[in-house]
Amino acid sequence: MAIVDPVEHALSKPPLRIALVAGEASGDLLGAELIDALRRRWPAAQFAGVAGERMREAGCEAWWPADALAVMGLAEVIRHLPRLLRLRRDLSRRLLAWRPDVFVGIDAPDFNLRLERMLRMRGIPTVHYVSPSVWAWREQRAARMGASARRVLCLFPMEPPIYERHGVDAVFVGHPLADRAPLEPDRDAARERLGLPPHARVLALLPGSRLSEIDRLAPVFLGAAALLLADRVLAPAGATAVTQATYPSVHSVPDSPNLHIIVPLADARTRQRFQSVLADEVTRSDDLARLVRETRLHLVERDTATALVAADAVLLASGTAALEALLARRPAVIAYIVAPLTAWLVRRFGLIKSRYFSLPNVLAGGELMPELLQEACTAERIAAVLREQLSLSPAALADFDARCDAIHRSLRCNASERAADAISALLPQAST
Repeated sequence: MAIVDPVEHALSKPPLRIALVAGEASGDLLGAELIDALRRRWPAAQFAGVAGERMREAGCEAWWPADALAVMGLAEVIRHLPRLLRLRRDLSRRLLAWRPDVFVGIDAPDFNLRLERMLRMRGIPTVHYVSPSVWAWREQRAARMGASARRVLCLFPMEPPIYERHGVDAVFVGHPLADRAPLEPDRDAARERLGLPPHARVLALLPGSRLSEIDRLAPVFLGAAALLLADRVLAPAGATAVTQATYPSVHSVPDSPNLHIIVPLADARTRQRFQSVLADEVTRSDDLARLVRETRLHLVERDTATALVAADAVLLASGTAALEALLARRPAVIAYIVAPLTAWLVRRFGLIKSRYFSLPNVLAGGELMPELLQEACTAERIAAVLREQLSLSPAALADFDARCDAIHRSLRCNASERAADAISALLPQAST
């Protein structure tokens, strides 16, 4: 009987092939950290698929860029559907020719789940990383996930029980953002890093990571900032009753000459689009023009976490940024507008089951951050609620911080390593 050298045997085996598809900036970051964790287990592994800049830096071959999938909203998806269908068809052919050992779809469920189902039917193990928001709407998707994904990796603890009801293998891994964020954010260090005055009032604006979001939300966000700068905001009675009850404040108006605004943007493309919107809004507002002239408006790229820690309050589009604001322990207002057709479809068919739209409020089980959606997303309403957030009492801030801390600790689970473990267990090499 021949004796097999284990080192020679290992070297003779073909390298693992791991395919990944990520659809936007947050998925790109998740994918990059996952690749790093998987490479620690499988140093020779090959990674390829739909990837953003961070995944490419981690060693993933990008067949298509991640922003090719960055479409949100029912109406928006319909408009881009022919292009997305062509992309998925071409990607399917390339994946079947490449024959990966495992496929990992990162978020982007409308694109990834059908792709996962096709690959699974052809014998390729499939994993879906980041559960769709089955806790908020269309829980029936959880049952269908089992036909697409061999395993679902969940970022939030309330998700696996939903999948268990439908017989789907789902694992809570925690959230990588919670792992990265310090439990005690250092505001002074963040301001020093960004060149912000240590004693200024700082408002962070995050109008979204998609160009379409910036087009819709940046004018409204800048309009709200202009009202704060000019001290033309609604009286406290203009805010919602829930907001008044949850956030008692002294209702003091921010000192406009001391107000700085910081705008973290995902990349050069979103920065360019925001600057275009800003140029238009400056022509309509002397207060914004003065803010720019006095260099009290600061644009930064790829440093959202630092910008949020540096801020006193945050105005943001709903999404991952809301969770980042929670982890930074910063009071925030969440404002969002979808296409009118999307809004009509959601309301007509009762698609939203959760009382709240944003993750911080869902995780808190109550209103942690005010939500202003669709018709309520106006510069006047936003400015009124922002004024409250900028003037919370010490007791209200302490309560807010304690609620954020409890959620942060519940999500801090070394997520990328746990996700890599869950994926590695499905690989054929794991048993050899």
